[in-house]
Amino acid sequence: MVSQSQLTSSDIRRVCGNLPDWKITEILACGGDIAALEQAKVWSMGDDETTPERNLPPESAAAKILDVLLAEEEQDEWEAGRGPD
Repeated sequence: MVSQSQLTSSDIRRVCGNLPDWKITEILACGGDIAALEQAKVWSMGDDETTPERNLPPESAAAKILDVLLAEEEQDEWEAGRGPD
């Protein structure tokens, strides 16, 4: 049985692979568990034809994590010191 405890950065890296630090920090702030992370990861990789209807309550941890996973990569560029051209 999967533990429903609070996520760690190791959990996030194991499920999502290499993410920028800011996304890991934001996901940790969502307060979800491994099940919410896994659900958000699956949905972030799908398209409208293969992903189940996204009827997550906006206040749910899975919905918040999904928003972070789908966030634009602009912040990555800023953190890398490149900024917009």
